[in-house]
Amino acid sequence: MESNKFFHSVYLDEDLCQGCVNCIKRCPTEAIRVWDGKAHILKQFCIDCGECVRICSHHAKRIRRDSLDVLSQYEYTVALPPPSLYAQFNNLEDVNILLTALLYLGFDDVYEVPAAAEMVSAAARAYVSEHREDWPYISTACPTVVRLIRIRFPNLIDHLLPLNPPVEVAARLARQRAMARTGLRADQIGVIFLSPCPAKISYVKTPLGTEHSAIDNAVAVKDIYPKLLLHMKEARKNPLPLSSAGQIGVGWGSGGGESAGMKTDSYLAADGIENVIHVLEDLEDEKLRGLQFIELDACPGGCVGGVLNVENPHVAKSKLKRLNRFLPDRPAETAAEAPPEVMDWNEHVIYEPVFRLGSNVRESIAMVKQVDSLLQQLPGLDCGSCGAPTCRARAEDIVRGHGSKQDCIHVLKRSVKELTASCTKLADEAIQELPDADARLRPLLSNLQKLGEQAALMDGPLTENLPEEQKQQLAARKAHTEETESPHPTQESQEETL
Repeated sequence: MESNKFFHSVYLDEDLCQGCVNCIKRCPTEAIRVWDGKAHILKQFCIDCGECVRICSHHAKRIRRDSLDVLSQYEYTVALPPPSLYAQFNNLEDVNILLTALLYLGFDDVYEVPAAAEMVSAAARAYVSEHREDWPYISTACPTVVRLIRIRFPNLIDHLLPLNPPVEVAARLARQRAMARTGLRADQIGVIFLSPCPAKISYVKTPLGTEHSAIDNAVAVKDIYPKLLLHMKEARKNPLPLSSAGQIGVGWGSGGGESAGMKTDSYLAADGIENVIHVLEDLEDEKLRGLQFIELDACPGGCVGGVLNVENPHVAKSKLKRLNRFLPDRPAETAAEAPPEVMDWNEHVIYEPVFRLGSNVRESIAMVKQVDSLLQQLPGLDCGSCGAPTCRARAEDIVRGHGSKQDCIHVLKRSVKELTASCTKLADEAIQELPDADARLRPLLSNLQKLGEQAALMDGPLTENLPEEQKQQLAARKAHTEETESPHPTQESQEETL
């Protein structure tokens, strides 16, 4: 796959990167390497999950997103607030306060993503009930999960629920409503999503399951949060009746909320990228049986755990649960009210074999054998000191033509030890075999002895792996060198002493 085939919102600020290995150990697809003291993101492996952003203590991992300045590019703008946005504020009992504040912020209209989520829930229930051949169906609401399946779990692609995520459905319906209200053309209307994570920003640019997204721009929740706080104070005085979402739609903001909207007990819900991978592996191994639906969220806690939010995911999840008590338990709108061109996928997700080593089966088998051979020569510690997350990743990089075994500090230390021991042995043999060579080789042997001592400090004594006879020779030679190099006072120094 071409490295630039998909847009990636996550990128590296090299000026801030310190070359630590925290990010490479955390990346779920091993998409990061440290070369020449700086991290590098391998775009073909990246799924924009944001884990490197979350873990980087130097804030070197950044996220591309739009600013509120994009509002001036359109005649009419519509904000798409996700349900996770509602959980960022304290003591929010009336969602209309927040939605009204968005109008004060500069938007002309608001279309709630949770309102569209209720439509998707209804459509998903109908689809899963009518198409039992591919049970269990995997939710496609999280772009990171869909991208992960696309590159790593090709056998599970047929299990993806072929419905657009709520944010896409909301964008299409919001544009249609705005065109009907204003009479403007589609390109004069800006539909802007308030994103909690980098994956949904990447989805706007390169969606999966549909050719083009109806979302024009994506603004980070953390960027508008302080401005919204100011406007919410004014909006509390006279909130407009803008909200139409109920408990099911708002519940999508945290893990398990989408499954609750399926109204079935035959489901599994997991959040956090590591847990997601474990579930997908078990599903691929056919360990999970008797399920109809699987909800997977890459962020811990669900969308409330997105790195572009401001609230702690666990606190936000609690806030969302409390807010839901004040919302009506509206019956979700039926799928018939959302036409197929709005709800259904119009493109299939295609497997992208980015992890395949060769261009064909024969070449891949040969390269896998090379990787296995290299693994026998590497220590298997997965320490990350070479700049790759694991020894296998380093071996695969070498086979692909990037780096060498000497990038491994443990292999390098072993090579230095072996070279030093060989040179010392060669010098000893030369002294014994060549007459009058001792004086000429003594400086060389002395330097080799010092080098050997320094090498021994790296990982245990140098002589541990040498034959006993050679150990005795080295000890004798060291003693002889120290004796012959001991200082003898000159006449001038004796006189000075006297």
